Order: sequence, then structure tokens, then C-alpha cells
Amino acid sequence: MINLVNVNMNFNSRQILKNINLTIEQGEIMVIIGPSGSGKSTLLRLIIGLLQPTAGEVWVGGREITGMSEDELNKIRLEMGMVFQYSALFDSMSVGENVAFGLRQHTSMSEAEILQTVARKLRMVGLRGQENAMPNELSGGMKKRVSLARAIAINPHIVLYDEPTAGLDPIMSNTINRLIVSTRRLIDATSVVVTHDMSSAFGIADRIAMIYDGSIIEMGTPDKIKQSENPVVAKFIRGATAMPERKGRYRA
Repeated sequence: MINLVNVNMNFNSRQILKNINLTIEQGEIMVIIGPSGSGKSTLLRLIIGLLQPTAGEVWVGGREITGMSEDELNKIRLEMGMVFQYSALFDSMSVGENVAFGLRQHTSMSEAEILQTVARKLRMVGLRGQENAMPNELSGGMKKRVSLARAIAINPHIVLYDEPTAGLDPIMSNTINRLIVSTRRLIDATSVVVTHDMSSAFGIADRIAMIYDGSIIEMGTPDKIKQSENPVVAKFIRGATAMPERKGRYRA
């Protein structure tokens, strides 16, 4: 479903990603881990076409998207949903209007069909009957769930998650993790999850890739990652505070 081939990404004189090769299969949950500034979120932006690589190819659904026009990319993006780290809800819109936004912009559904879809997606994320609530009335966990409902409203083939459990307590984090897994099952979505939360990573991933200093230094099943003999990987997954220093201050 997603294939990155020899991808490099530079910002000014700093190389953020270095010769990335990554294949994500249809229906897979791929989790990307690594310290801040290692290039994780840059990968998501490349997949959704918000950034163009300095070199290399980005394939999505069998199409090479590097160099596509904005109109062509928008058609590809209709097959993707994005759950942002800080939810990115429209504060002036109700929960229902937030979830309906993409449906109204990009489909020919009738208003009745849109309302039915919104209600169904909110039920899927455990927010039945919350259509009229406003974002400022919601907890952080509820906002994340609304963001997920909005992302899956058009039944995308791919869902991208940027730190989906950041700032949440363990109970709500587990709720979000269960939703990520159930979303894959219910809409047959391929999922790419960027996270620092190792409990989440090990709980939801089919495979995990660790990026360090712009390169993938380890990739495999959760069990393989847990048993890694790479000292950088071992320190990271055990929550060690003393990670090796990296040059530069860019936060990916």
C-alpha cells in the first residue's frame, strides 16, 4: 500500500531523512518510533504529500506521488485520513460539523446520508449522541476520538496517526489504542502510527520501525524490537534518559 524507495529529505543544510526504504503492506499497522527530531513526522508528511522528498520515490496505492500536482495529490488524499497530535478540530464547528466536514467538501452525499454517516462514525469511537457538543466542551481524549471519527468518515484506505496518545492518561491511551486496532478491522485500513508511547507501540503494531538520526536502524515485529541488541534501540524502548546526542535542533 505504501512504499518509500531511497527517500532523502533535506531542510536547508540539514539532512532529516537518509536513504529511507520502507514498505507497508495493505491492512498492516506500522508503528514508527524514535526520539524527537529523528524524522518520524516528516515521514507522515511525505506519505500524505505535504512534503516532497529531496530524492527518492514515494508510492501510495501503486502510484508514485512525487512530483504530482496539487489537484492530483488531493485525489490521493481522499483515500487517506489523518489524526493529528493535537486533534486539529475546528473550534467554531460542532462535533458533528467537524466529522461531516470532509463529506460535505468531497462527496455528493445528501444531507441525510451525511448525518447518518456522522452518527455511525461517532458510535464507532464511543461518542454516540455528541454531534452538538463543541470542541471546547470536550476532554483531550474525546477530542482525539472526534479527530479519528473525522479521519475515517470517508472510509479511507490509509489512516495516519501522529502521536495519537500524547498527553492522555493510561486509561484513555488504551481506549485510543483499541480504536486504532478496531478501525483497521472495520474499514480494512492500512495504518501508520508515529508515537513515543512504547506501551502503545507494542500493543497495536504488526511491525515497528525505529528511526534514529534520519535512518531506520531497526525494523521488525514487536517481539523482535524488544529483543534488539542495538544499544540505541534498547535504551529507547526501556525509557532510558541518556540517548546519544544528535546534531541540529530540527524537530521533525
